[in-house]
Amino acid sequence: MAERLRLKAVDAEDLAIIAACLQDALVLVGDMTYLPETQKFVLVSNRFGWEAVRSSDLELDRVTCGVTFSGVGAVRRRGFDPRESDRILALLTLRPVPGAIELIFSGGAAIRLEAASILCHIEDVGEPWPTQWRPSHERG
Repeated sequence: MAERLRLKAVDAEDLAIIAACLQDALVLVGDMTYLPETQKFVLVSNRFGWEAVRSSDLELDRVTCGVTFSGVGAVRRRGFDPRESDRILALLTLRPVPGAIELIFSGGAAIRLEAASILCHIEDVGEPWPTQWRPSHERG
């Protein structure tokens, strides 16, 4: 991974780029929280460095990435118990839907962030570390 990512999304096109960067990020349930007083939903993830992957690359890495969604009026969870703080969820994608942003995880888990508009920031923190595991997905 050459440089740390620091991105902002304000529309569906921007959010698609962030979704691609966060695909296969690993998130501890305990590393996600909703802050109603500031209308923010924040999470910390271990993001896979897709932007550095080329088919011949043998060096793969992950990096800690902070993610903030602003303007969130409510949060709805499906497919997991928020008290399972040690459970790891694998993020598949983010997608805008009317009046909300959905975070879709493997295994049927999801989070719906009720928001009138898109405002998301991500930023890598710390140094990347090597991994030998490249995420893969079955083609349907």
